[in-house]
Amino acid sequence: MAEETLYARLGLPRDASIEEVQKAYRELARGLHPDMHVKPGVTDRFVGIQEAYEVLTDPERKSKYDEQLPAEVKRSYPVIVGTHYSRKTLTRSFEPQLIYSLVEMNIHKEAVTSNRPQLNISLLIDCSTSMQGVRLDAAKETAIELIRQLQPTDILSIVRFNDRAETLLPANHVSNQTNLDMQIQLLSASGGTEIYQGLSQSMQEIRRFRHAQRINHIIMITDGKTYGDEDKCLNLADQAATQQVGISTFGISGQWNDTFLDTITAKTGGSSLYISEVKDIKHLLLEKAVGLGDIYANLVTYNFETPSQVDLTNVFRINPDSAPLGNTPPIILGAVPRKNKLAFLLEFRVNAIPQGDQQVTLAEGKLSYQTPGVANASTVIQRLDLQRPISPVADNSPPPTGIVHAMSYLTLYRMQERARADIARGD
Repeated sequence: MAEETLYARLGLPRDASIEEVQKAYRELARGLHPDMHVKPGVTDRFVGIQEAYEVLTDPERKSKYDEQLPAEVKRSYPVIVGTHYSRKTLTRSFEPQLIYSLVEMNIHKEAVTSNRPQLNISLLIDCSTSMQGVRLDAAKETAIELIRQLQPTDILSIVRFNDRAETLLPANHVSNQTNLDMQIQLLSASGGTEIYQGLSQSMQEIRRFRHAQRINHIIMITDGKTYGDEDKCLNLADQAATQQVGISTFGISGQWNDTFLDTITAKTGGSSLYISEVKDIKHLLLEKAVGLGDIYANLVTYNFETPSQVDLTNVFRINPDSAPLGNTPPIILGAVPRKNKLAFLLEFRVNAIPQGDQQVTLAEGKLSYQTPGVANASTVIQRLDLQRPISPVADNSPPPTGIVHAMSYLTLYRMQERARADIARGD
């Protein structure tokens, strides 16, 4: 059996950067430091990753080490990545060309039965005046049912907010939560809507049990627009992303600011869902909670570069729930479920193809993700480069079926956004 490389000790590919080495080391060291553990073998493993860190963060030592490595054997990754393109080839031209790439991420069959990760959920309920009546009643009923659906080892907190925030249920294991139904039923509506107050309070609760081996997620139910604190909310979403906390929102009625909430959730790999019927709140939110427990690879992130003649104009998640993701790296794509797939569509504009080039590089980068249900798992880094060959003849063949379906999702989203903009202008 081949000797484990220093890169493998850290769960990294051979072309990992020093920054990626430092990040992987920090994550492993937190869980393996001998001062924190007395399990057999932990000290030896910590010494091993310490050696890997010292060598791979020293450019001279790293260079010497890389030179003596044998030819690389193809590594088996826990997630299978497949790519499809709207065109088989690009044509040499100085006119801009659009091309789409659909990336699909699935897990190996044997991983379907891996351990379900523990959840650390904060349920954030809008209790402003506009929620009064059936909306708040539905939210309360959902909160009670959520407590019953989670597993005893899961962590749950419940926060109410209007123009201020209050922790109704401090973060704790579900098995320790008793006599909560009455507290939830006593929730009442009053005041205005300041989302930042609620998000900030939920983040405090999430941080109490936040861990890389848990799915840390805020789920917010709201029916209104926030007032004057949008920038604070966006900054908090950036902090949540760096702390491995996802944010998802459920918007009730047509008055909520969907663009604003789409931006917040996109920053963390979460999702934003519009609920037209109050009666749908319960089953949609419980479906979301069940989906979090079905995650295998969490916080899938694509960090990439594009050449000067290529622009990435859009990234859109197709599955498991559709959402716009922006176009600026790094992009948090979401999670890979056990029984489904993560699929996202990238739209590229190739502005010019110089003479002599035989292929076009659309993007070069790495996917990174965590597998919280896998024991002793660290961040996995997997290369994803997107390229197309050049042909003197235009490719007129129809795109693959999967690409057509994905592009229809993107087209429908753009039509909805244009319709909302028309309505906002009074058209």
